[in-house]
Amino acid sequence: MRTKTIYLLVTALVFTGCVVTQKGSQKMTEFDRNIQPQPGPAPRINPGSPKTFTLANGLRVLVVENHKLPRVSASLQIDNKPVPEGEKAGVFAVLRNMLGNGTQHISKDEFHEKVDFLGASIYYGSQSARMQSLSKFFPEVFSLMADGALYPVFTQEEFDKQIAHTLDGIKSGEKNVQNIASRVENTLAYGKNHPFGEFMTEKSVKNIKLSDVRNVYRTYYKPDNAYLVIVGDVDFESTKDLVTREFSGWKRGHLPETALPEVQNVPETELDFIDMPNASQSQVSVVSTAKLTMNDEDYFPVLIANQILGGDFNSYLNMNLREAHGYTYGARSSLRPNRYISKFHTSAQVRNSVVDSTVVETIKEIQRIRNEKVDATTLKNVKAGYAGKFVMAVEKPETVARYALNIAINQLPEDFYKTYLEKINAVSIADVQRVANKYFNIDNARIVVTSKGSEVIPALEKLGYTIHYFDKYGNPAQKPEIPKTIPAGLTPEKVLDTYFAAMGGKTRLEAVQTLEQVYEMHMQGMLMTQKIRMQKPNKMAMETLIMGQTSFKMVFDGTNGYMEQMGVKTPMQEEQSEELKSKKALFDELTLTDASASLSMEGIVSLNGHEVYKMIILRDKIKQIKYFDTKTGLLIRDEKIGKGLDGKDIIVPTTYSGYKPVEGIMFPYTIETKIMGQDVEMHLKSIKLNTVFSEETFQ
Repeated sequence: MRTKTIYLLVTALVFTGCVVTQKGSQKMTEFDRNIQPQPGPAPRINPGSPKTFTLANGLRVLVVENHKLPRVSASLQIDNKPVPEGEKAGVFAVLRNMLGNGTQHISKDEFHEKVDFLGASIYYGSQSARMQSLSKFFPEVFSLMADGALYPVFTQEEFDKQIAHTLDGIKSGEKNVQNIASRVENTLAYGKNHPFGEFMTEKSVKNIKLSDVRNVYRTYYKPDNAYLVIVGDVDFESTKDLVTREFSGWKRGHLPETALPEVQNVPETELDFIDMPNASQSQVSVVSTAKLTMNDEDYFPVLIANQILGGDFNSYLNMNLREAHGYTYGARSSLRPNRYISKFHTSAQVRNSVVDSTVVETIKEIQRIRNEKVDATTLKNVKAGYAGKFVMAVEKPETVARYALNIAINQLPEDFYKTYLEKINAVSIADVQRVANKYFNIDNARIVVTSKGSEVIPALEKLGYTIHYFDKYGNPAQKPEIPKTIPAGLTPEKVLDTYFAAMGGKTRLEAVQTLEQVYEMHMQGMLMTQKIRMQKPNKMAMETLIMGQTSFKMVFDGTNGYMEQMGVKTPMQEEQSEELKSKKALFDELTLTDASASLSMEGIVSLNGHEVYKMIILRDKIKQIKYFDTKTGLLIRDEKIGKGLDGKDIIVPTTYSGYKPVEGIMFPYTIETKIMGQDVEMHLKSIKLNTVFSEETFQ
């Protein structure tokens, strides 16, 4: 009976929801479900208006009380004008890394232990600091953040450590296409003398002294242009007392006035090429500068126009380059407002073989948004998607803090974010086309390609653009050499014979029964040791140690194998097991003349200053490329090409150098490869031939 009553009540409610009562009449009229309801007005967002005060030293403080959750965030931002670093480029980065490593009142270890114990987080920038914590711990965590910001200790020991870490980062990024592309793009767009166009080099970092870091801190880490935003479960008056106590002792400074160089686009669109001879993938970008600020009337139309062009997954660029053609995992565009100078930028990482097509299709999509009106449905969907992300972001305290800071720094109206969605919804089809023509430049832009010149330049030359060549540091360079024709009669077999002779003789290689090698490498600032033992034809045991402790093992006994990480064993994947099982020699080149391998010569190319023969190997549906030095005959580089989970090519490159003889056989003492997506340089520390291994070695 109870169930029946509930059912009748629900039925009545549903029915009631489907009718309306006309005023002055008892007649009930059903909604016409064939007519889509009209959207209501855009919701007004209230991220919270800050209460403000200013300390005598000039620090401006904004407090937004939000008692929904028991947590607080604080963000200190020093809004100084961009500063050129010149021959000491990197000094601000070193300062950033040194802040938060102890203070005049507490050691580095005690500082971090306290932060961890309180379940908080504190971060520092070269001109900023921020923290997050539960509200009950806020005063203590805030005091720690202030202590680290205002009373740092710059020790020689910490300085030396950060310099070494910075140099390691520079070195590991020198072979990364995206890293090189980004820095040269900025250098070309802004100029080397502009703060936005500078970048760290090994030379500039080595120019930095501890006194430089201290001087930069004393000069620029000042309250004159500083803002402190506190958002969360706090009381204004007690927060004001806390800030006054912690920051009143911060002394004003005299900031040097520096004029920024003028930035100009090129007279007409050109193609700027950076040669990366080792690149297995390429970066293709379109870059130009523009003047756009957050208080510009074009700000909201540009947000929407960029979202349509390349701001999200369904954008013109991504649907073309990724979905329609499969050139890339993702193509994007951006145009972020900046009070000094902004940059319009598109980017896509693609296979070398489709670089020219990527340029064509990228320009095509920029022309499309400039020349064709966006359809109403696309515009509506983009607005809805943007609005949804905005509403979700407002729920986060750190977002509220950023909004409050944006209003203060950019001199925006107080209701800027309260009316944000109204302004988004007001963007019209005509607005999108207007700002696309104004800011998405294809008439005075740089098409920047970072790639392997020997493979892509002939196709790029056919596009008709003037091509300028640059090195990895943005300096003008010569056009890379294009592959030369293989001499008549030179076969893969003859190249391999030369290689065997250079290595010490084929007979010597075949006589090696076991190999034991120890390598050292640095990853993420840590020294790692790798021990590799191999026994003919296919047994293998590899062990990776960090600070003397085993972190990873991989063992194969000729039939089965396993991997062990942090003491946990897992069976080797079948594909990897089958690959090891098929090996027939310790030196891969000894098996290349088997019937299972198809060999061909592609040409003579330039690689790391060497002229090399490029050999293509197809075996068991796997493509491999080997590069042999035309003068020495030695192997310089190896590229294995497989398929990822999405069916697209994955290229794993390995470079060999520093060959030295060991018992009459030449071995490379430096190997550069990728491990877990990172560029790693391995150095051979010891090697033994024909050692007798115990049975337990491969178990």
